[in-house]
Amino acid sequence: MNKISVIGLDLAKNVFQVHAVDEQGKVILRKQLRRNQMHLFFARLSPCLIGMEACSGAHYWYRTLSQHGHDVRMMAPAFVKPYLKSNKNDRNDAEAICEAVQRPGMRFVSPKSPEQQAVLHLHHARQQLVRQRVALSNHMRSVLAEYGLCLPQGVKVVSQRLPELLEDAENGLPVLTRHLLAELKAEHDQLMERAKRLEAQLQAWHSSSAESQRLEEIPGIGLLTATALVGGA
Repeated sequence: MNKISVIGLDLAKNVFQVHAVDEQGKVILRKQLRRNQMHLFFARLSPCLIGMEACSGAHYWYRTLSQHGHDVRMMAPAFVKPYLKSNKNDRNDAEAICEAVQRPGMRFVSPKSPEQQAVLHLHHARQQLVRQRVALSNHMRSVLAEYGLCLPQGVKVVSQRLPELLEDAENGLPVLTRHLLAELKAEHDQLMERAKRLEAQLQAWHSSSAESQRLEEIPGIGLLTATALVGGA
């Protein structure tokens, strides 16, 4: 069998698809690998160019396969899609990845270190909590509006104003609705506290990162932006 020059690797949780070609572009291997076969297969393989989509697990496999001496490159899925020749499946995806990684003008995704990924995961978790809090806040405002009680916009308005509305026996809120709003407010406040704890973790990391602190010195750059930039967002 000719020496493998380029591999298109379709990542997955358990079963990975390999599409390999030689220096002339001739297909010399199409193979499925289970997760427990990946390390041994690529450890035995002579160093070659490996392309993969920048999806879940990609940075881990970038680091792992690079340790075996391979030239690993990640691409945004949108840049790979034009090279898909037929219906989307693992086999065709791996072939498209193999074709895309060889294009001279292809733009590649910069790899992230485990520390960078950890910082970005904190950001993503915080953003999810904030979205949940905003959705819950909007829901409580809409419930109150059904009874003619309108609260202004603002992050702390619900926490500050809702207690007095729940205690006001003359505002027309039914007992069931009062109980419901009390439950929702408790959840709303918990989401705010959890988001603050994640921000505190980001602050602690920021305090230990000289690069993040230098970025914060730029006008208009705060804690969240600085840590996100260092994380590679």
